[in-house]
Amino acid sequence: MYVEVLVEIKNKHLDRTFTYSVPKELESEVDLGKRVSVPFGKQSLEGYLMGIVKKPDFETKEIESILDEEPVLNKEMMELGNSVKDMTLSSLSSCYAAMLPKALKASKKIQMKKKMVSFLKLCFPIEEIESLCTETQKKILHLFESKDIVYKKEANKVSASALKTMLKKGWLEELESEIYRYQKGEVEKKERKKLFKEQQIAYETIQKSLNQSGTFLLHGVTGSGKTEIYLELISDVIKLHKTALVLVPEISLTPQLVHRFSECFDRIAVLHSKLSDGERYDEWRKIIRKEVDIVIGARSAIFAPLENLGIIILDEEHSESYKQESTPKYHAREIAKIRSATHHCPLVLGSATPTLESMARAQKKVYTYVPLTKRALDLEMPEVTLVDMEEEIKARHPILSRELECKIIEKLNKKEQILLLLNRRGHSTTITCSNCGFTYRCPYCDITLTYHKSSNQLRCHYCGYTIYKSDTCPKCKEESLNFYGLGTEKLEDYLEEVFPTAKVIRMDKDSTTSKGAYEKIIEEFEEKKYDILLGTQMISKGLDFENVSLVGILNADQTLNIPDYRSNERTFDLLCQASGRSGRNKKKGEVIIQTFMKDSYILQCVKNHNYINFYKYEMNIRKTLKYPPFYYLVTVTIKSKNYENASKESQKVKNFLTHHIEPSSILLGPTTANMFLVNQVYHFEINIKYRFDNQLKNALKELDEIYLSNTLVSIDIDFH
Repeated sequence: MYVEVLVEIKNKHLDRTFTYSVPKELESEVDLGKRVSVPFGKQSLEGYLMGIVKKPDFETKEIESILDEEPVLNKEMMELGNSVKDMTLSSLSSCYAAMLPKALKASKKIQMKKKMVSFLKLCFPIEEIESLCTETQKKILHLFESKDIVYKKEANKVSASALKTMLKKGWLEELESEIYRYQKGEVEKKERKKLFKEQQIAYETIQKSLNQSGTFLLHGVTGSGKTEIYLELISDVIKLHKTALVLVPEISLTPQLVHRFSECFDRIAVLHSKLSDGERYDEWRKIIRKEVDIVIGARSAIFAPLENLGIIILDEEHSESYKQESTPKYHAREIAKIRSATHHCPLVLGSATPTLESMARAQKKVYTYVPLTKRALDLEMPEVTLVDMEEEIKARHPILSRELECKIIEKLNKKEQILLLLNRRGHSTTITCSNCGFTYRCPYCDITLTYHKSSNQLRCHYCGYTIYKSDTCPKCKEESLNFYGLGTEKLEDYLEEVFPTAKVIRMDKDSTTSKGAYEKIIEEFEEKKYDILLGTQMISKGLDFENVSLVGILNADQTLNIPDYRSNERTFDLLCQASGRSGRNKKKGEVIIQTFMKDSYILQCVKNHNYINFYKYEMNIRKTLKYPPFYYLVTVTIKSKNYENASKESQKVKNFLTHHIEPSSILLGPTTANMFLVNQVYHFEINIKYRFDNQLKNALKELDEIYLSNTLVSIDIDFH
């Protein structure tokens, strides 16, 4: 028998299958999608079985071993890998690596062990042997009064020697079983909420298409009850003996969603990057074993090997987290469309602030538009106030405005909770010496270092460079260091000083590094153990706290000044989503947005909860400047540790593209990237705007092949 093996190797020149023979003793184990170990040159590598072929007319080597009992890639995943490769111009092996948990990637050479647990079974009725037991043995025996089996470690806690005797006499039998590492915990079952009229119409619109592919844009204001519609649809899908895939953009959203789904359903798997390698391996195998009906996870969960999919849901579809920034640079929404077509099932895109591209497709009826214009239970949208920080700074209130400070005091007195959003972590963004002008900067990137007070470290948020802060200036040795800029750590200190009786908790990347930190913070805030939750954008969307009646947003307009055509959209999304956390129950919701651009049209749209006006305004700008959705966009990045080399190659790339794309396409650059120097690597960019260009894809493939042997050039296709 001869097989084709895709060897896991980084060299893009070798991104193809190689033919191997199969030893007789392994032929019965051959199955496409399994991992194998093969000799490759002077080394042994892992790869995937891709096909069975006839005997070739050249000499082959034998595969060394087959590593899996069951395929790690099913037929759909194997075909999907080819689609992702073609879509992103990536290697096939990198596409498969993106699909699989670490323990099942071919390159990792990890043989993950199952977690086994020993338990005890009672071989006789208690009353038959109780009189024969010692007092200690009776204690072990009584562990079985309320359950059929007892974990061995429970009995060992009573007495290991007594247990050993009972096993020897045959009163107890020791058995072993696998347990899954990730445990959600017991959740009390609840009935699903009755849908109100607008929800019911939305549900019925999608429900009619449960057995056919198609994309639905569920555009519902914050608090309109999109989750309840998801639950109803998934219930119908399960009744049809099909499965459901639900994606969320942030790991911080997973705990609340899993809890809500667990109130209604049992067979749920969870996939996200905060799981340990073992937990992710177990969850993946649960899916392969068909032990789950629903998978909930972040971006990479789009590759969950569910069979017979009945619905795919992308919640908060506007989020940029659905785009992977490392190779392969796929977008979860585009993968979802492929899987929707494969399984003939609907794809639901849910958001209060859909991307402009999604709304444009809904307007053109490419997507089915499903609106939810009101909050559930007819609750009012929160009242939004814009505060001019220029006036506040003059009044010496540079951090919290007078209005926000008063509102916080009011809510604390009412025992209501507050969310404060500051989309900048750390303590201070700049540390400068007032004596000699020295400023702490990253030696590898073109950026100042951010100070983190909790660890007394200065960090670069781009390359990870870290040093400890000294008390004196490293240059002039004077004690004259000044701290500028506001981060979540400094805000936390300020809140504890101004509101000494308030209990404050911070949620950002730094405070959630330990396992289970997200879940713990959300759970404790939900249980009202804290009065104020402050954090970065991870607290801005999807979370539902019934006692939150005030949201304060600091430095609201900082993203408006970023030189990116999406900066208006990002700002609008962030502020609308954060505002939507307020007043989600019967308490009146209030939002205070602190800004230096009070008259900005974007902020006025946020104040009035007016997505449609924002959409029309921004679409006019996009049309004039020829940006998506009116034009497609490709970014070609040229990078090198040598400035001259990067500059020279970028001109070469431009010349190549100029002669290989259609004249109607617009070529911009090369120009320096927004982050020009990162980790001692210089970055130049070339942007291509196009509407219809039959030559472009072939040109990009050819360009990719020219630079196969190095990493000078990378291509990023904007899937919007």
